[in-house]
Amino acid sequence: MNDTALPATRAAASIAARLAYLHETVLRPFAYAYEPPDGGDWENYGQDWRETWITDARCFPKPTRIDVEGFELWSAPSDVRDFSDADAIRDVYYKEAAELACAATRGTRAYVFDHLVRRREEGRPQLGFGRRRGQGMHVGANGQVHNDYTEASGLNRLSTVIPDARQAQAAGGFSIVNIWRPVVNPVFDTPLALCDARTVSARDLVAADVHYPTRTGEIYLLRHSPRHRWCYFHAMEPHEVLIFKQYDSRLSGVARFVPHCAFDHPYPPRNAPARQSIEVRCLVVHEVQSDTLPADD
Repeated sequence: MNDTALPATRAAASIAARLAYLHETVLRPFAYAYEPPDGGDWENYGQDWRETWITDARCFPKPTRIDVEGFELWSAPSDVRDFSDADAIRDVYYKEAAELACAATRGTRAYVFDHLVRRREEGRPQLGFGRRRGQGMHVGANGQVHNDYTEASGLNRLSTVIPDARQAQAAGGFSIVNIWRPVVNPVFDTPLALCDARTVSARDLVAADVHYPTRTGEIYLLRHSPRHRWCYFHAMEPHEVLIFKQYDSRLSGVARFVPHCAFDHPYPPRNAPARQSIEVRCLVVHEVQSDTLPADD
């Protein structure tokens, strides 16, 4: 990266920024990802804003590992030149993402099943749940600390992605990873913060519903804990991707959940461009039980 182009952007080892945790509630949390019916509330919970130290992981003495901290940074240029082209994303980028997911996790097979292009809104309010604020096909940065899958919804995703029961059974261990990339410019505005999976306990995770027009999904929101350790990668560029766990069916020995959120950087350079990014979700098979696979014809 050329630091001389934007002299105000040199990273500090750690910065303090506000993160939106879940405010304690006795109700099961929910949020809408579209205009709520009958003029109802977008969500039924509040934010517990916490001033949090976030460390630049580029300053770590060793690279992070996807099965330990739960995430890795890769240099992986894409052949896609226009991320507003949905056909190019599905025809080219999905294949690239599946190869990356297998390489990072040492998986045997990968299935990309979802993607989302985000464009941070000009003149937006403070960061919040994020999915409900967008323009056209794109949504803004998600400032709520969350994890995309829960114990239940992660397990259910297997049968959605691999509907054939015998093939799903043959998959054995599997994980769901998010592959996150800026699509233009280095990211100085609303970068992505990641929580070290080793510092998250089950009592921090609160299952919540997300209502879409045709279905309801389940995610984890997060209670604050002083044990949480947060980091980000300063000034990510379009040739870089973050690959991080959202679920792992294996119950021990590997990172399973990596809570994350966007945050307002306290020291952005003057006239920093609004962040644009793409994320894909990918189910990765780690074990194939060959004795249960159907025989070839």
